[in-house]
Amino acid sequence: MRLKTIVRSLAAAAVLAAALGAPARAEVSEVRISKGFGILYLPLIVMQDQQFLEKRAKAAGLGDIKVTWLMLDGGNVINDAMMAGTLDFAGTGAPGFVTLWAKAKGIPGVEVVGVSGMSSTSLWLMANKPELTSLKDFTPTDKIALPGIKTSLAAVVLQMIAAKEFGDANYAKMDPMTISLPHPEALAALVGGKTEVKAHFTSPPFQYLEAKSPGIHRVLNSVDYLGNLTLDVTFAPKKFVDANPKMTQAFIEAMDDATQLIAKDKKLAAEIYAKNSKVKVDPAEVQQMIEDKDARFTATPEGVMQFAEFMHRAGSIKVKPAKWSDMFVPQLAGRPGS
Repeated sequence: MRLKTIVRSLAAAAVLAAALGAPARAEVSEVRISKGFGILYLPLIVMQDQQFLEKRAKAAGLGDIKVTWLMLDGGNVINDAMMAGTLDFAGTGAPGFVTLWAKAKGIPGVEVVGVSGMSSTSLWLMANKPELTSLKDFTPTDKIALPGIKTSLAAVVLQMIAAKEFGDANYAKMDPMTISLPHPEALAALVGGKTEVKAHFTSPPFQYLEAKSPGIHRVLNSVDYLGNLTLDVTFAPKKFVDANPKMTQAFIEAMDDATQLIAKDKKLAAEIYAKNSKVKVDPAEVQQMIEDKDARFTATPEGVMQFAEFMHRAGSIKVKPAKWSDMFVPQLAGRPGS
């Protein structure tokens, strides 16, 4: 009897010790990240090339992780992939993220949260039709190519410009003229001049390549209307961030590493971009794009509330954050964002 009592006591002690001392559930060892086309995604391109996330994760005690990169373009496509559970971190236009944040806010298991800012540059509206010199010149048959209608970065920025050009009530005036095409395909269509595409609202390097092509001219520059805003951010499912705080912190640090490399060595950053580009670009020309006064790369979100406020006024989101940090992980709250 004494032996049975001792065994039961030891068993109970073992269960209690396991309950009190069991290690927390391990964080993921593989992450899936999406990036898109263009200079706006340079921090993610540098992060991948230099394996900054792998290095930061290892330093955080997460071991040797596997990072799978996907190429996705257009807010709708990225949002669908995130909702389907096939992405852990995604780079996307700020409006696409704001749309998904507002739509999923307060829904357990579906909520998303911003992880970092990423980049800012000018978007140019390029055209192959000489008569198109302002938004007022466009007719219903003059199609404007952009990555995704209504919710993509370019689509919402175009709406914001239209609101300034035609008044807030007419923010959607250009929407019927927009068609969805990835930037490389839109470039080919615009330069080729044999399709319904008469204009392309785009980011570097595509706008620079188009500007060098005969018969292509610039209609407008987004910075002239809106100033410098963080155009691209990264985000993740809130449930993933909550379950993987070390990986999330490693990602933020890897983003900081990438933006610091871009700031310190623009030549190397340009070479990395050219090496990984889906279209042929000269590293020296890419460096000029990175050095453009309108190009900025930082993990701190800047001006994202301007998107949220416009989209709330337009009715495209029903929930408006009280401040920018409401949409992002707590690790960024101490940064001078906006």
